[in-house]
Amino acid sequence: MISMKEVSKTYLMGDTEVKALDKVNFSVEKGEFVAIVGPSGSGKSTLMNMLGCLDVPDSGEYFLDGIDINNSSDRELARIRNHKIGFVFQNFNLLSKLNALENVEVPLMYKGMSAKQSRKLAYEYLEKVGLKDREKHTPKELSGGQQQRVAIARALACNPQIILADEPTGALDQKTGQEIIAMLKELNQNGQTIILITHDTHIAQQVNRQVNIIDGQISDEPRWNH
Repeated sequence: MISMKEVSKTYLMGDTEVKALDKVNFSVEKGEFVAIVGPSGSGKSTLMNMLGCLDVPDSGEYFLDGIDINNSSDRELARIRNHKIGFVFQNFNLLSKLNALENVEVPLMYKGMSAKQSRKLAYEYLEKVGLKDREKHTPKELSGGQQQRVAIARALACNPQIILADEPTGALDQKTGQEIIAMLKELNQNGQTIILITHDTHIAQQVNRQVNIIDGQISDEPRWNH
């Protein structure tokens, strides 16, 4: 499903070149639950941007579901993001003026779904994440855990091939964070492919496969202590 070969990315910080990714080789099979773990500045955010088609490599190859990402146009990348990837972020990224139901509906409408169909699907996925009775609440009326559940429902409703979760427990207390991880594990058991980006080794150890990143390089062996 995902295949990266010798992927590198360099940024210019003032007059200094910083190699954020250094010849990364990484693959994910359909149905896997993979955690990418590393400290701040390790390159994991850059790798997440690559995986989510928010950026492209300077060199190397990245194929997502057989599509050559390096040679895809901005329009094609946007289409891939909309149809193949569901994003879940640390700070939820919900629209503050919309209620839970409307937040889930928005990406469905962008995909060209009718208002009636979007609403039906949004209800269905809010129910799946345990928020059947919170659909009319705005983000400020929801707890952090509930907001993250809305974000997960929004991602799932688009029927993505991959859920890309960037520090999904980072803004939550430990108990609520564990509930979110339990939900992601259940989704994976039902066949959903999930890539989790985290700095928390305890969280990473709970998933099927842990990949460590430090100094822009990936290893299957732990190379740092949290």
